[in-house]
Formats: sequence, C-alpha cells, structure tokens
Amino acid sequence: MKLLVTGGAGFIGANFVRLTLDTRPDVTVTVLDLLTYAGNSASLPDDPRVTLVKGDIADPEMVDTLVAEADAVVHFAAESHNDNSLDDPWPFVHTNLLGTYYLIEAARRRQTRFHHVSTDEVYGDLELDDPAKFTPETPYNPSSPYSSTKAGSDLLVRAWVRSFGLEATISNCSNNYGPAQHVEKFIPRQITNLIDGVKPKLYGAGLNVRDWIHVDDHNRAVWAILEGGRSGETYLIGADGEVDNKTVVETILELMGHEPTDYEHVADRPGHDLRYAIDATKLREELGWEPMYGDFRSGLAATVDWYHENEAWWRAQKLETELKYQRLGR
Repeated sequence: MKLLVTGGAGFIGANFVRLTLDTRPDVTVTVLDLLTYAGNSASLPDDPRVTLVKGDIADPEMVDTLVAEADAVVHFAAESHNDNSLDDPWPFVHTNLLGTYYLIEAARRRQTRFHHVSTDEVYGDLELDDPAKFTPETPYNPSSPYSSTKAGSDLLVRAWVRSFGLEATISNCSNNYGPAQHVEKFIPRQITNLIDGVKPKLYGAGLNVRDWIHVDDHNRAVWAILEGGRSGETYLIGADGEVDNKTVVETILELMGHEPTDYEHVADRPGHDLRYAIDATKLREELGWEPMYGDFRSGLAATVDWYHENEAWWRAQKLETELKYQRLGR
C-alpha cells in the first residue's frame, strides 16, 4: 500500500507514521506537510519507506499529483490550537476548509480511499454534571474558529460522499497526549515549564474536563477504520479518560516531584468548553478496537519521561511559545 499522510510531521501524524512503519512492513508513506511551527521533520523516522514533501494542502496541483500516486489518504493536516484560532482565525479557514476541499476533490477524481481525522470539539461541550457523552449522532455545536472550521471540513467530506460517491470515513477523537507534541499544548507546556523551573499555568479554576487518549491508541483506531470502516460512516475515538485540567496539572506535579498545589491560575480563555466525553461504542463493537493505555497516570508518566529525555527536540520551540503566551497574557 502507498499511503499519503497529510500533516505527517505534526504530533499525531508523525506518531501515526512511526506506528505504520513498526506494524505494517508492506506500507510506504509519503508525508505532505507545510512544516509550519507545529510540524517538525525531526519527528519522522529516518526510514527509506518514508518520503517527506514540503507543501501546502491548499496547493491543488501538488495535492492532485500526490493523491494520484497513493492508494489511500489519511488527512491529519490541520491548524489545531484554540488559542491561536482566537488570535488569528484565517489560517484555520485556509487549511482546515480550503485544504480539505482540494484533498477531497483530488480523491474524488482519482477514486482514492480517504480518511478524514477530526476532533470531538465539533460537538461543542457538555455540562460538568451531564451523564451524556458525544456519539456520532450528536449535533454539531462548535464554539471557536478552530472547532468551527473542523466542523466545516467534516461536513465537506460528508457531502462529497453523498454527492460524488467519495469513498471516505471520518473519525472524531478526544484530546491526545504522548511524545513529540508541541509545547504550546496543555500537557507538554506544563511538563516543560516544570523542567525549566517555572510553575505550571492553569486556566480559571481548572474544572474543565477533557477525555484524554494516548496518541498511539488514537492511531491504532485510525488504522482499524482505514482497514475496516464503512464508507460514509463517522467513528468516535475515545478511551474513557475523562480528567479535569486541575487534576492533570496536579498529577504532572506529583510525577515530577513537586507539591500538587504548586501552580498558578491565569485568566480563562474566551469560550472555553466545559467538558468533552466520547462514547466509542461503535468503534469498539464494529471494528473490535480497544485502547492499550487504559491508565492515564502511567501514560502521563511515560510522556513526562519523553520530554526529559528529548530536550533537544522541544527546546527551540519553547522560548517562542512562552513569548507568545506572555503577549496574550496566558
């Protein structure tokens, strides 16, 4: 199989490439990545089965050429950080909407299998005391430029399946954590702050709940969908990992030998969703997927170890990230 992976030098995409090489010796991978601040070629393995192409998914000629050479496309590429979308929404419109359009148009013309990777944030949020979870039937209710452009990209894929017969599946996943995630994100920011002797930062009271999943479990689910998912279907990926942000910060502090209350509160960001929760019953029952990392604390400990052991990977991006947060007061 020849696989085109968009955004394959980003956090989830690069881990997907590594998992693919480790588990599927018959697959070759072409990575299409613009290598913006969030993409890092150093995250990719040095392997002859991987070809890195620097380019924009909103470049229709490049996209058409690469899709024509692939048996399947796995579309990870996205602008994905909520704080950045509040600061400047345009890159999210450009990449998440226009880029997805050019990809599905190329896949339609070439009759190429397409898998679209999305987020649970398209569903909005749940009340903290609500027993409900998101399902594939939950109405979309995005609350930020990021989640609204991801919702729009999902709807484009659905429309191309119905209108043009595109062979495509969609997955909406909960919050990922694990190795090689950019330090602007919540968990690696706290870990790297502590490594640098800086107290972690917690938005508001820290009661917002996220449904955490290890990146390897997410990517194993993507492969299950790619190989066994039914065209036109949406599969939700989650590992029953609901934890509030305050508990995440306290756990990181404990794992790194600090008092669990040794953090700073900062002003909450606008439109901060309260709670995400995934019902992955369809994925589990239809495709037989189960998470390997059932214990969030142990997965978090391994993530802490990775950032300790790979400072050369994240050090260059740390200063710029913290200067940006300083300007935004976050």
